[in-house]
Amino acid sequence: MTTALRLLAALAAGLTFGLGLSLSGMLDPARVQGFLDVTGAFDGREAWDPTLAFVLGGAVSVAGLGYALARRLPRPAFAPAFDLPTNRRIDRPLIGGAALFGIGWGLSGLCPGPAVAALSTGALPVAVFVAAMLVGMMAHHRFAARA
Repeated sequence: MTTALRLLAALAAGLTFGLGLSLSGMLDPARVQGFLDVTGAFDGREAWDPTLAFVLGGAVSVAGLGYALARRLPRPAFAPAFDLPTNRRIDRPLIGGAALFGIGWGLSGLCPGPAVAALSTGALPVAVFVAAMLVGMMAHHRFAARA
């Protein structure tokens, strides 16, 4: 498999992902916060916005089908082997990371994938979020290597 073909497949997958995020409203932090705030206590809305539940349900369905397909195929089309997680432990770093992710998502209305796609909007808060995310990733990489 040539590197160019692998890069083209990755670009196509990324563009499809970004388009799906845009069409679904996941690039709009206010919409995401409206979904996460089920009581309306934080942003003053009276009604919860359930529309993103369909987006999340669709994403989980597609991911589940992908994992089921990966178990049946000998190898992926554009790579020598599948890169599936092997660790199944629920430990303190996993719980802490999930909590940090959830708090950040709720406060900002952005998570990593939609934030990168939302850079195309040119919004300064999105650029600040992505910059902070990259600094956090580099800091984690540096400190995790010491542990």
